[in-house]
Amino acid sequence: MAIILDGTAAAKRILLRIGEEISSLQIRPKLAIVFVGDNSASEIYVRNKLTRARALGIDAQLVRLTAKSTIGDILGTIERLNADPSVSGIIVQAPLPDNSMQSTVFNAIAAEKDVDGFSDRSIAKLVRGASDGFISCTPLGICELLREFGIGISGKHIVVLGRSCIVGRPLSILLSQKSENFNGTVTLCHSGTKNLASLTAMADIIVIAIGKKFFLKKHMLRPGVVVVDVGINREFDPNAGKYRIFGDADFDGIRDMCYAISPVPGGVGPMTVAMLMHNTLAAAKLQHLQADTAAL
Repeated sequence: MAIILDGTAAAKRILLRIGEEISSLQIRPKLAIVFVGDNSASEIYVRNKLTRARALGIDAQLVRLTAKSTIGDILGTIERLNADPSVSGIIVQAPLPDNSMQSTVFNAIAAEKDVDGFSDRSIAKLVRGASDGFISCTPLGICELLREFGIGISGKHIVVLGRSCIVGRPLSILLSQKSENFNGTVTLCHSGTKNLASLTAMADIIVIAIGKKFFLKKHMLRPGVVVVDVGINREFDPNAGKYRIFGDADFDGIRDMCYAISPVPGGVGPMTVAMLMHNTLAAAKLQHLQADTAAL
């Protein structure tokens, strides 16, 4: 019977530790969320982040901008939040109404407040293995999920399916870092990869994030593999009269092959939010330390 990598339970344990640390500090972290437009799915994600932050004792500020906002409007908002010493972390909820703005917007966030870890500076620090940068929340959440269930990464062959700048690429860099917590051997696969099943069949751990429902099938696996499913595929269920969420892995079809597998929903998603809270707390502590040092 496969171990279910329950992200909801793991995130609850992590958030409890974060909340206890916040209550013991003399500083109060603050997270500012910039939400541009009216994307209904993003609305749910933003509400979840705000609720989670406030429950932990993190001040949470929602800054709404209309879908007609110009790049100047968005950058001006970020500039004000960068300059506000009470704000520990800033995120801009993706996707933006105009995706061509995304890189410019992410790079406008001050390095010490980039708690989503999406800016070029944060990615560069990840590549260098620097300890003072923020790691993207989903890749970090995946690693923490494995750690919470005692699944080691060091020396393992890990196949990552998907090369997005938010999950696949930063995750492959993180997993391969020379550190006792990581140190894996990573194969990054994508739509141009040939003989994909032969590569996944050699993996100790598979992380899939490609946005294709039930793509990962039983014939692609070896017995005892660990599967982490990052996929979010929404489909309307006419029988239930509502949308349902499915992963990229055929959970019911492959679970008997797996040593451990994450469900969708309830796997990586809660861990992503937990890591946002983790990064926000880390940012607040770093800025407080810098302020104290400057005052000496």
